[in-house]
Amino acid sequence: MLSALSSSDPLLLNPFSALDGGFTPWDCPDFFTFEPTSPNPVTSSSGSDDPNQTHAEEKPASEESNRVASVMEERKRRRMISNRESARRSRMRKQRHLENLRNQVNLFRIENRDLNNGLQFLLHCCNRVRTENDWLRNERTMLRQKLSEINQMLVFQQLQPFSSAWPCNIITPE
Repeated sequence: MLSALSSSDPLLLNPFSALDGGFTPWDCPDFFTFEPTSPNPVTSSSGSDDPNQTHAEEKPASEESNRVASVMEERKRRRMISNRESARRSRMRKQRHLENLRNQVNLFRIENRDLNNGLQFLLHCCNRVRTENDWLRNERTMLRQKLSEINQMLVFQQLQPFSSAWPCNIITPE
C-alpha cells in the first residue's frame, strides 16, 4: 500500500498541508471555551445506564432494522400464506385426480363386465354352432351311406334284366 504513493506526493512532504491556509486552533479564541449547546445530558454509548434510552444516531438504525424486520416478517407471512394456498391447490388437484381415476376404474369395470357378457354369449353361440355342425356332419355321413346303398340297389336292379340272359342264369325245368 505504501508503494502506491510516489515520493513526489505532497502528503509525504508536508503532513499538515491542510493547515497551510493560515488557520490554526490558536487563531480561534472560541476554540478552547466549552459551553454545552443542548440542555440534554450526555449519555453513555455502551447502553449500560438505561436500556430504553437511545442516541439520536441509533434511532434511525433501530427504526431501519425494525422496518427491515417488519418487511422480512411480512414477506415470511406472505410466503407462508402462499405455500399454504399452493398446498391446498395441490391437495385439491390430487383429490380431483384420484376421483377421476376412481371414475375410470368404475367405467372400466362396467366395460369389462359388458365385454365378458358378450364373450360368454359368443362362446355359447359358438358351442351351439359346433354342435349343430357335428350333427350336420353325422347326418351327411348317414345320408351318403344311404345314397351309396340306394345307388348299389339301382345298379343291381339295372343289371338284373341282363343277368337272366346269361346262360348260367337259365333256370332249367326239371
